[in-house]
Amino acid sequence: MNRIFHARIAAGQYLFLLIATSVTIHEMWMKHAVLTIIFMLLLIIAIERLIHTTYTLTADGRLILYFGRFTRSKEILLKDIISVERASSMKIGRFAVMRYVLVRYGTKGKCAVLLPVKEEMFIKTLTERLREEKPQV
Repeated sequence: MNRIFHARIAAGQYLFLLIATSVTIHEMWMKHAVLTIIFMLLLIIAIERLIHTTYTLTADGRLILYFGRFTRSKEILLKDIISVERASSMKIGRFAVMRYVLVRYGTKGKCAVLLPVKEEMFIKTLTERLREEKPQV
């Protein structure tokens, strides 16, 4: 059975939306049509990407990273995944600026940074699927 996890929106993404919206309004106010259209398109792409980003664990052993209609989705075979861990960016004391799930895969040490809404459930489900995919010898 396929399991779909939605992505959460990080604080930096909210900040980007706020800045892009304010620049769009400013350019509209100053009657700069070309810049207004460019920033409106940028906002449309960013919002669509934020809303439609999902991580799907398929029954046939794949992790599909879907980033919306305007971006290609990425497929990672579960057998290629090396590790799954919770990580965080810069820490200030015990507080982290951003928490995410780091998935390492492939032979060249590729990484995917994921922001699932339910991190614990995503990690648990992914590690269970990895155990099923890679039987112990």
